[in-house]
Amino acid sequence: MRWLAAAVIGANVCLAGCAVGPKYQRAAVQSPPAWKSEGPWREVAPKDAIPKGAWWEIFHDTELDQYEHQLLAANQSLAAARDRLDQARSLARIASAPLFPTLSADPNGSSNRYSANRPEITGPTAALTQGLYEIPFALNYEVDLFGRIRKNLQAANANLQGTAADLQNVQLVLTAELAADYFSLHELDAETDVVQESVKIQQQGMALVNHRHEGGVASGLDVAQQQTLLDSTITQLYLLQQQRAQYEHAIAALTGIPASSFNVPVAPLRSVPPPVPLGMPSDLLERRPDIATAERAMANENALVGVARTAFYPQFTISGSGGVQSISLGSLISAPSLFWSLGGDLLQPIFNGGRNRANLAATQAAYQESVANYRQSTLTAFQQVEDSLAGLDSLARAAQSQNAAVADSRRALDIANDRYVGGLTTFLDVITAQSVLLSNKRLSTQLLGQQMVTSVLLVKALGGGWDASSIQNEQVHPRASQAVQP
Repeated sequence: MRWLAAAVIGANVCLAGCAVGPKYQRAAVQSPPAWKSEGPWREVAPKDAIPKGAWWEIFHDTELDQYEHQLLAANQSLAAARDRLDQARSLARIASAPLFPTLSADPNGSSNRYSANRPEITGPTAALTQGLYEIPFALNYEVDLFGRIRKNLQAANANLQGTAADLQNVQLVLTAELAADYFSLHELDAETDVVQESVKIQQQGMALVNHRHEGGVASGLDVAQQQTLLDSTITQLYLLQQQRAQYEHAIAALTGIPASSFNVPVAPLRSVPPPVPLGMPSDLLERRPDIATAERAMANENALVGVARTAFYPQFTISGSGGVQSISLGSLISAPSLFWSLGGDLLQPIFNGGRNRANLAATQAAYQESVANYRQSTLTAFQQVEDSLAGLDSLARAAQSQNAAVADSRRALDIANDRYVGGLTTFLDVITAQSVLLSNKRLSTQLLGQQMVTSVLLVKALGGGWDASSIQNEQVHPRASQAVQP
């Protein structure tokens, strides 16, 4: 049987030139010659390349590395994507099965008693008991003259590769979400430190104004204003804790751990955005798994157009049957018990109410839709990279000016305290200076967190070090061994 399967594969190879339908070519897209902005950070060295697979290692954060590996091992959305890939692989094997003949056996036996009063053409009748035993075999094979089966297999393989790219996209999205949540959480830790420091400053101011009030120098209004500011700042601490808890719970869900039994150690954000290698815009077409998914969907629809065209051509099927048949077990395996038949069937559609033409038009429209989706996915990719580059550029400049604002507001607070103690101004100036310093320091910390999150989004927009060549081997090749598997 193995030689028969090999012969069938050889016949299909010989018929490959007879396949009808359009030959697949990737749709052309317009790529910009260069990125609009490169960013105000230092140039990237070769060693700064995005690590393939573990792209998050570009941030050199061992705690983040640990959480990312937990996600890869336990995230259920990622597990579901792997199951979808296994399903697509099996469906591709199913699509390759019609390239081989089908052979089935149906051994059966029976014993029948016929009535003595059964109708007969002539002569008297008598009761009759008779056995019947047979081992029949049936062989069917559709000769793939015009490539219908091969086009179906091409479509299934394209879908398989698209599912493999989709798995990588799910992994990229989830790991990027985890990294963004991680940096946002530790930015809140740093922001909490800022607010706690402001609480200490305001408590010192509260002690000062209380002392002056007891000495009859400060008014009750000064005390009430300082107490109001202190209470408001403590309220901000509680709100920061609530936001941090939400990010912590999100990280727990991403890493497959119940939120109730998961904790992230408090560690104020101290990182700086790493240099990210950009490459050329045209490289993005091979580095984004979502673009690869859209491109493979286009190849799938192109193959289905070919399948629809084969419906206009004849289908030729070879069928045969044979086996042994006898009224007794003793003579079943003998030459006189052999029987066989062999035939062919040629089916040519003549009139079907325009069904084939409408089906072809539908598949052609679906292909054009996939082309539009592919081109839109590339435009979205270019947009996301430029958004991240522009964001990092603006955030770097804003962080620089905000650091100067923090220094200025700290000097303003010192001056306001000195003027108030010297009796040159009211305590309202001190309260205002404290509020401005707190706002500026919080904004400075928030800008650092936004820079880190935007760096994550840039790496994600660039594909996270992925390359489309990794899915090329994800396809089913018909083999003779496949046809004889039990």
